[in-house]
Amino acid sequence: MLIWLAEWLRQFDTGFNVFSYLTMRAILSTLTALVISVVLGPRMIRWLQHMQIGQTVRTDGPQSHLSKSGTPTMGGVLILAAIISSTLLWADLTNRYVLVTLFVVASYGVIGFVDDYRKVIRKDAKGLIARWKYFWLSVVAILVAFYLYSSSQQAAETALLVPFFKEVMPQLGLMYLVLTYFVLVGTSNAVNLTDGLDGLAIVPTILVAGAFAIFAYVTGNVNFSAYLNIPHIPLTSELVIVCTAIVGAGLGFLWFNTYPAMVFMGDVGSLALGGALGILAVLVRQELVLVIMGGVFVMEALSVILQVGSYKLRGQRIFRMAPIHHHYELKGWPEPRVIVRFWIISLILVLVGLATLKLR
Repeated sequence: MLIWLAEWLRQFDTGFNVFSYLTMRAILSTLTALVISVVLGPRMIRWLQHMQIGQTVRTDGPQSHLSKSGTPTMGGVLILAAIISSTLLWADLTNRYVLVTLFVVASYGVIGFVDDYRKVIRKDAKGLIARWKYFWLSVVAILVAFYLYSSSQQAAETALLVPFFKEVMPQLGLMYLVLTYFVLVGTSNAVNLTDGLDGLAIVPTILVAGAFAIFAYVTGNVNFSAYLNIPHIPLTSELVIVCTAIVGAGLGFLWFNTYPAMVFMGDVGSLALGGALGILAVLVRQELVLVIMGGVFVMEALSVILQVGSYKLRGQRIFRMAPIHHHYELKGWPEPRVIVRFWIISLILVLVGLATLKLR
């Protein structure tokens, strides 16, 4: 939005040209989202406390979590407000990739909001019934998949990039729809499952979003994409602004969510952030790299799948409790140790993902 104003003001002063540079807008996007989060955070926390919108803690989990009961939740509204506001201010809103990303973030945020609302305000322990949650997540994913497939303008937009291999870029055809669906729904639920400890989900999200900013920049730049031998997709460059907005909003939220947390993001935040990472991976054609960089999310989701499957098939549990971060808590690891070690793992995996740009 502001770039349109800057373009008009350039006729009066060429200094406004600075706002046309992607790197400058990326920095401003990060700072804008960060400031919005930090400034509005205390007010939102006080309002949530006043409205008694607090977290309900499972009694069968780690006993150390019982003290968290009543901690304000639904703080993901703050994250979404910061991301959407910053993107609207600094991104080119004629770019359909930006609009699609905002649609996914907002839609998944609404689904998460309904789930949280039922749990913490209407005191319905089940929240949004699982089958309805998956139904609406699926509806959004299918709509987005069909739109992207039907509006694709070059072969690279529907090709699968395989990490570490230069020439392996098979055309997906209709399988693109299937892949997009599973990436969106799978990532949103994986981030949702990871959001069980203070700051555990938001830091890997920040790291992966920051890495995707680099992927979006080099994919959208004709020189870098040629040098790295990856497809050039011009529309992806504006996604840098969305990625940096996620980084800024995430850092601002971490200010209040770090151990011991003053607020939790709730499903409104985790589903939306997972959807954001999923759609970014699809748009920059790095779905397989997302599996690497988001390894912590994958590990959390797999632990739940294995736990449920093992119990139904064998009547035995693999872990003391799933998701896997609770397993380590019940083994005696203090919560901060679990959190920081998972952060370290996430950082390592993100670096490995970035290495695929060159190691091809």
